[in-house]
Amino acid sequence: MNELGGGIIDWRNDGLVLSAEQKTFYFDNGYLVVRKCVPKSEIDRYNERFNYICNADPSEFPFLGVMRDITLADTEKTVKKVTKIQFWQDDPVLFEYCKYPTIVDIVKDLIGIPQSNIVAMHTVLINKPPDTGKLSSRHPMHQDLQYFPFRPADLICAAWTAMQKINRENGCLSFVPGTHKGPLLPHVYPDWAVCRYPSTTSRQVNNKAFHGIKDFDLSLPRVHVEMDEGDTLFFHPLIHHGSGVNRTDGFRRAISCHYANDDLCHYSNEKNETQEEIDRDLMELFEKKTKRLGIKVDTSDLDYSYTFRIRSRPVNGTKSNL
Repeated sequence: MNELGGGIIDWRNDGLVLSAEQKTFYFDNGYLVVRKCVPKSEIDRYNERFNYICNADPSEFPFLGVMRDITLADTEKTVKKVTKIQFWQDDPVLFEYCKYPTIVDIVKDLIGIPQSNIVAMHTVLINKPPDTGKLSSRHPMHQDLQYFPFRPADLICAAWTAMQKINRENGCLSFVPGTHKGPLLPHVYPDWAVCRYPSTTSRQVNNKAFHGIKDFDLSLPRVHVEMDEGDTLFFHPLIHHGSGVNRTDGFRRAISCHYANDDLCHYSNEKNETQEEIDRDLMELFEKKTKRLGIKVDTSDLDYSYTFRIRSRPVNGTKSNL
């Protein structure tokens, strides 16, 4: 085996939770499914909290990032409009997901050792809506490292838990196995909406920051991962992945956290040729958010790593580098 994981991970032996066979599968493919990882009692708590947040007065949760599908902009202001909530690292209920012991131990098996200090870097709960016919519920094939200003990639891992039955009909995740061993590729806004609606631009019909791999090779074989409630995907930030259109009448819900090994990861200025654009887009969203909150932040000398510095949280041990 080569040194995926910087040579610190013992891929040949059982871990805290994972078997050597499971660890080897992740090493080779860049993703792993752990069935029944999170119990229904926990999922019920997250669902209840999500519904409460969506229907609460926004002033009760001023720092949360609540996102709505642009094609649903004129619908009623309820949970049916909210497609995603982010930045809930300080919510006492939802952050319990990030600290769930089984998930943290699996993450240690994949990006560290039992003594590693693990940090939650990005939190999101996704409520994929039924598609309105404009493909806005589809997330193009992409690499998560496109959004991250920290490295090394091998010591970053996502946990993504199904909060209901998820299949191809409602837009399950799909992966191109093995692509985590390649480079970070250029990303752009997808052009399918431009082709379908030539009178508009890609930015006007796609949700902000939904970038996809530039000139993605559609002939690459994909694995479509169907899941039951509580099943959890763990995947590498360089693996090519995305999700299809939700063709059902209901929403498709999942909760996720990206983790990093705080002992060995660091912020980096390393970028590909298109990462500057996503940084600008995300900083623009950050500036709008702080302005709405009446917070004065001089962003002229800041880059997007600043937003990770203020929202990353330890899930065990201490935080020092991130």
